[in-house]
This record gives sequence, C-alpha cells and structure tokens, in this order.
Amino acid sequence: MRLRTIAATLLAPLVALTGAACGGDSDQVTSASGKKLTKVTLTLNWYPYGEHAPFYYGKKKGIFEKHGIALEITAGQGSQKTVQATGAGQTDFGWADTPALLAAVDKGVPVKSLGVYLQTTPASVQSFASAGIEKPADLKGKTIAGTAGDALSRTFPVFLEKNGIDPAEVNVQNTDPAGKMAAVMSETVDGLMGFANDQGPTIHEKSGKPMSYLRYADFGLNFFSNGLLVGERKLQSEKGLVEKMAAATSESWTAASSDPAGAVASMAGASEQLPSDEVLTEQFKATLELLHTPATRGEAPGVNAEADWRQTIGTFQQAGVIEEAKDPAEYWQAPSGQG
Repeated sequence: MRLRTIAATLLAPLVALTGAACGGDSDQVTSASGKKLTKVTLTLNWYPYGEHAPFYYGKKKGIFEKHGIALEITAGQGSQKTVQATGAGQTDFGWADTPALLAAVDKGVPVKSLGVYLQTTPASVQSFASAGIEKPADLKGKTIAGTAGDALSRTFPVFLEKNGIDPAEVNVQNTDPAGKMAAVMSETVDGLMGFANDQGPTIHEKSGKPMSYLRYADFGLNFFSNGLLVGERKLQSEKGLVEKMAAATSESWTAASSDPAGAVASMAGASEQLPSDEVLTEQFKATLELLHTPATRGEAPGVNAEADWRQTIGTFQQAGVIEEAKDPAEYWQAPSGQG
C-alpha cells in the first residue's frame, strides 16, 4: 500500500557498527578542576539551530560536567540517520524526531527514547502572511511544498481530513528540504510544510516579509516531535551513564528556559551554517512553547505522559509510518523517577 512506503523512506540500510561502543571506560578525561569525566557524543537531528541551544548552554554552564559528562555535540543529517546511528552505537545519544524513532523500532532497530522534549508538534504550514492562509480551509486550491515520504508529508493528509478537507483539494509540490524554503521565497508555491521553530524565522529574515504559521496542534492534531534517544546496548550496559545524561539534559533545558539570551549566546561558533542571533532567538522562543502538553504542564522538560505516547503512536499508525501500534514501553524508557 502507498501508506506503507514510509518505512522504506525513513529507514536507509543500517550501517554496521565497527569498533568499540562510544562512551566506554576508555573514554575518560579529566576536567580543568581535576574531575574525572566520561566523554559522551550527542548527534543532533540537523545542523545546529535555535532548538539546540540548551545543549550548548548546559555545556557552557558546566551542567553536563556536574553530572560527570564531557559532552561533544555533532551535527546530524536528518532524524532518520541520527536514529540509525544511535541504534548502531555509532553515537552515544541522539536528538531526533519521534516518528523516525517509531519507524526504526517498527523495523527492529534497537533504540529507545529517553524522553520527548518537543511534546507539542512544531509541524505547520508556513507561508507569507500575504498568502492569506490562516485556517485549514484556506489551503483549498493552494500549492504547498513538501518532501515526499517524510513525517510532515505523511501527516498532512491526516491533518486535512481531521479538518474536513479532502487532500485532493490541496496541491503538494515535492522537493528537497532546502528547496522548500526557496520555493516559498520565490513565491512559486503558497507555503511549505515545516517546523514552526525552524524555517519560518530564516525566511522572514531573508525576505523581510512577515510569516504566517498554520500549526497542526492548533487545529486538532498533536503528536510528539524531537527528543533524546539511546541505543538499547548502551541502555543495558551503561545504565548509570544514561541516567546522568537524561538528568543533565533536562536540567540544561530548564536552565536555558530561564535564560534565553544566554542560551542563544552559548551557541556562538557552533557551526559555519549557524543562523544569525536574531533567527536563533526566534527559533528558541518558538521551541519553548512546545515543551509540554496539558498532561505534563508543570513537569520538568523531557517528562512524558503515557497517554501522549499512545496518541502519537496511534497517529503515526494511521499515517502509515508504522504497521503495528506497540505499547509505549517498546519505544520509550523513562529515566528513574520519571516513569
């Protein structure tokens, strides 16, 4: 079936693991203060942008060091590749989109979530405000740029149908992720499917035109997005380190939330492709609006509710991302004290 093709798109052949697992006993370093730290690699979902500020902030402020971790942050090339690398043990931890995790587990990749941080989806249709796309019905007859087979494109029909719109009434122009932004800026399409905390601020800065965001979550469709991942092997063999990484990550997100300017400043030099401070600030501000659902309001970042996991799993089964809706425990390992 057409809906089942997502698994092949999301999961390229898994690269065989070579060498020793990351973060082992041999990866010990000594801090400037003389403290023994374990070297840990974290692979992001993409090149650094505003969403990732808490990791750089936690590293700069010594939060990871306090938990015994010498953190190395590396850019990713998409959530699917990050999930694969994490499952294979080629990186100690990953930061990736939940649908990519679900698809990987569906195919037997040994990887689990340690907690989703973006619990309100940033999935949206982004357009220039002049396009007049303010509610789902405004999409009828419009042309929207998407990337064939990704989670945004797979959930777009579900979003339309939930709002009483026949997907055939909306034209989808498939292109690569970078091409989506170019298509909007050249006005060859009316909008794009993307994350509200990612492309929009960049388009606004480059074009000087105000942007409009039609967020899925505002119109009846919410599901989990990015979170912290670990391979099953490391989860079983280095449970103490996994617990420390989960605690340090949550603490870093809490601290960064209280100091957005400092969090953005901590990203200086993170990448040659790093957006401007203005774009980073807007991206991080948008990210902070995504940290909770009604079920987790008031909890620390990364604390999840089982009911939210079940909703997400059901949505992606409906969208064809996974064939079988497994129990949340098959995808998610809550750190001690959070389950």
